[in-house]
This record gives sequence, C-alpha cells and structure tokens, in this order.
Amino acid sequence: MVRTTGVYRNTGTVDEAVHCFIPHPLPPREPELVLSTEQHALLQRAEAAMGRLSVAASMVPSAQWFLYGFVRKEALVSSQIEGTQATFQDVAAFEATRQSDRPADVEEVCNYIVALDYIRHQLRNPKGLPISRRLLCEAHSRLLAGVRGNDRLPGKIRTTQNWIGGSRPGNARFVPPPPDALDKLLADLEQWIHTDDPLPPLVRAGLAHVQFETIHPFLDGNGRLGRMLITLLVDHWGLLDSTLLYPSLSFKRRQQEYYQHLNAVRQNGDWEGWVTFYLDCMAEAAEDGIATAMTLFDMIDTDRQKIVAAPQASVTAIRLFELLPQHPMLTVGLVVTLLQVTKPTAQKALTALESAGVLVETTGKKRDRLFAYERYLAELGRDVGLV
Repeated sequence: MVRTTGVYRNTGTVDEAVHCFIPHPLPPREPELVLSTEQHALLQRAEAAMGRLSVAASMVPSAQWFLYGFVRKEALVSSQIEGTQATFQDVAAFEATRQSDRPADVEEVCNYIVALDYIRHQLRNPKGLPISRRLLCEAHSRLLAGVRGNDRLPGKIRTTQNWIGGSRPGNARFVPPPPDALDKLLADLEQWIHTDDPLPPLVRAGLAHVQFETIHPFLDGNGRLGRMLITLLVDHWGLLDSTLLYPSLSFKRRQQEYYQHLNAVRQNGDWEGWVTFYLDCMAEAAEDGIATAMTLFDMIDTDRQKIVAAPQASVTAIRLFELLPQHPMLTVGLVVTLLQVTKPTAQKALTALESAGVLVETTGKKRDRLFAYERYLAELGRDVGLV
C-alpha cells in the first residue's frame, strides 16, 4: 500500500538543491490506517504482556525496587543507539563515587535520567506542564546540559536546517522540515496527542514517535527524546499501572530494521509496516520487563533471607540491603549519608553484606573501596553487554 505522508520543499542554493520533507499531520489518511488481523493480534499480545508486567510490579512493596534499574537500562540503551559506550556498572559507579573512566558517555546517560524524571514530575503534578512543545524543550535542555551537543541550542527549537546521513543537506539520506515549518508541525502533533482518536492508544504512541522523529525539531538529541515520548505517552494514557515499559532494547536488537521502517513511512507511506514492527517490539519490551522483574524479585528475596540469617546481621545491614536496588554500588561515605550513621557502623553493614555473599568489593584496595551488588547489575546488563 502506498500513501503520501508529506510533501517536499526544495530549498538550498543555485549550486545544490535540498529537498526537505514536511510530514502531513496525524493520523494517517488517504487511506486511513486500519489495523489488520495480524496487527490486532500483536496489539492484544502487547496489552496482555503489559498487564502481566503490572502484576509483576505489584508483587513487591514498591515498584521503585525495579524502577531504578529499568530507567537506567532504557537510558543506557537509548544512548547506545546514538553511539555512547557507557555500561551499566559505569553509571552505577559514577552515581556512587562521581568518578568515571567514561565521564562524557556516563553524563549523557545520567542526563537522560534527569530529563525523564523531570517530565514525569511535571505530568504527575496537577500544576505541572502537560505533554507539549514547552515540556519537550525543558526535557531537551536537561538532556544536553553540559554534554556532547550542549553547543547545539539545548531546549531550543532549531532555527537552521539539519539532516540525517551525508556530509551536508544536499547529499543527506533524509532532510527534515525547514525551520519555518516547525511551529505548525509541533502544534499539530501536540493537538493530536490531546485529541480523541479511534486508534488504540498504544498504536498512537508509536505514530507520535515517528512523527516526532520526522519533524526532528532539535539540532541534537531527537532520537533519545523521541523514544522517551513513547514511554511518556504510555504513562499519559494510563496504559500501564507501573512505569516499567521501555522499548529501546527491542529497537536496538533490530536497529537497522527500526531505521528502515522509519524511512519507509516517509518514503512510501508505509505506516502499516511500522505499526506491525512497533507492536512486536512493544510486546517484546513488556515480556522482557516481566522476565527481568521476576528474576530480580527472586534474587532480592533470596538475598534478603541470606542477610537475615547471616551471623553478622544487624538492623543497619538490613536497612542497607533494602537500599541496594536503588544504590547497587556503594562506598562507605555514601552509606554514611544514606543511613545517617557513623563511618564504623557503615563499614560494619557493608562487611555484613559482603560476608553474606550479597556485595562484592571491586577495587581490591584497603581505602576508597567500592562495593557492588554484582548479581543485580549483571541481570540488568545481561542482554545488551552493559557489564
């Protein structure tokens, strides 16, 4: 099926023409997007898996037990798609020590986490910003603060032409809309997000992602922010009780196919192909989340029992263990701060967790020691080489 999803505007100079693509507003039309039997089955699979993911999250006292790891894994993988090399342990160690062998890459990942936390705070605050151009600009400013791309107008809609692939717009693989078209395109996308549409919300989140990526409103960071938009719309439309659905790992596993489907929408109007691919990825993401959540649940429950039964067990050691899913790498100083205890008490708690086989000291030093909840970190990094 072929449909026209936008128009080209010719710009450039006398010596070199540039063909900018301006997408039509959502939803797809001429013909309208109608889900096939296969796509309905994929949608049902994804929604059922999301329901099971909510159940998995409800099995622990708080979804915060999983949220630390899931958010950071999404931040890592989404940043890896854009070329960073940071690992899960790099991020955890940096959060514990503020030091890293890959400071630039780690700071990019940490900025992603800051941006996502900011957006979620705004959306849950009755007086906060809704999903809008302004909110995305605020998130973008946090995404690029002090890292690669911070000279490319963080938080500002671009006022110059950008492009994807090639050395200049004239030989690029894809040239997004010109700057003077961005205001209307972003206004149309925002209006569609907040307008009723008969398409299922999960499908709509996938369409919004493609539209944002096609508009490419910033000079840098569009891919990460566009993937973040899927997660935010899943939250916004109440499709999941917990915030544990992150699609970037599925996109990264099939990265070339991901880019091919984005391009096929622009070139051939193939929204159907994108929706099939996207729903399959969302079902896979939810199923990944279930498997990881259940593994972590069993691991944490087993390790808690180890601590309680350990000869060196103490109230402080148990309190420290309960913080491990949010702080999987620790120093003595960090434990002092987290538990508000003395340095000797902090050291005893770390020693108790190490003796029970829960923590592993990673430096081999007698001073400035760093302890890791290695099994937890290994599980979160298992699929994508993040350890």
